Amino acid sequence: MVDSFLTVQEKEVFDYVARFARDEVRPLARQIDEKMEVPKILIDRMKELGLFATYIPEKYGGAGLSFRFLIRSIEEISKACPSTALVLDGALTLFAEPLLMFGSEDLKSRYLNKVSKGSIGGLALTEPGSGSDAASIKTLAVKKGKNYVINGSKIFISNGRLAEFYVVDVVTDPSKGYRGISTFVVDSDTPGLEISRDIHKMGIRGSSTVELVFNNVEVPEENIVGHLNGGFRVVMETLDAGRIGIAAQALGIAEGAFDEAITYIKQRKQFGQTISSFQGIEFMIADMGTKIEASRQLIYAATQALEKHEDSVKLSSMAKLFASDMAMSVTTDCLQLFGGYGYTTDFDAERHMRDAKITQIYEGTNQIQRVIISREILRNQ
Repeated sequence: MVDSFLTVQEKEVFDYVARFARDEVRPLARQIDEKMEVPKILIDRMKELGLFATYIPEKYGGAGLSFRFLIRSIEEISKACPSTALVLDGALTLFAEPLLMFGSEDLKSRYLNKVSKGSIGGLALTEPGSGSDAASIKTLAVKKGKNYVINGSKIFISNGRLAEFYVVDVVTDPSKGYRGISTFVVDSDTPGLEISRDIHKMGIRGSSTVELVFNNVEVPEENIVGHLNGGFRVVMETLDAGRIGIAAQALGIAEGAFDEAITYIKQRKQFGQTISSFQGIEFMIADMGTKIEASRQLIYAATQALEKHEDSVKLSSMAKLFASDMAMSVTTDCLQLFGGYGYTTDFDAERHMRDAKITQIYEGTNQIQRVIISREILRNQ
């Protein structure tokens, strides 16, 4: 399934991604976690390799590769370091994707050409009082001539200090509820837009996560993504793609932890034999391997549905739910296989478990995914 997932051309390019993840990212993964920063050398290498251009259409300076290639790349880099993968994921599934789906030709030309050259974007949706309920955002945009003036704040913004621009969701008509939300592209250097603080985290510590404050930020009306008051649809369809990206991240984290655990149990001896020969551990390996493979199939199915422009709401939520729960379960069991060493920083098992936890939370908590999935099932039966 993995080999048949990509075209011949994409497989050749993917070989470079895999080597980059293995030879350049993985050796720096612990340093990235400890210093809480993805080093510039890795971001520059992603630009040199054209990774930001892969998913951008050729007319905007990109390579025009498929969404499935992007998902495989996120998975592969996440095996080495999910913080590094999130730089690419945020720039493409959370910034470029809404422009590709809803942006005007002017917006696409102005911003996607920059992304293809390596400029990083982000999504600013969550607010201090608005998390799972995306319709309850309070950040307000008021019309002023041909511009809109934005006031409010956003929190938990990935790629925060790296982003040159953000897709921002705001209220443009408070009387209409979620039908009064609009989406704008806002440049990070716009006067009045400030990073109020960095947010330190348990896992994916290398990812720049910030709180943004909008203080009379003026944005031209031509920076609206889609239509005025049509932002809620932009949000929902962006999250469909984003959830598949998070699922791929979760899968990569689990695969990385699993590979390291297998190597360890084949070498570790107790009672005169390697612990991989103990039946209790064999059962753990079988269960983990099955969960990983099941997640992979579900993620790839969701990816193909989205590429075909089929209704992917249910599948993307299922993929995110199952893969993130799997990642938390697998990384916890992998840590257990290392015994006391797993609880130390001598090995990366504890880091994988910390990194896995966020995948159950962002892009919609898994409790919200269950609500979405059940409603989709009930609506269609």
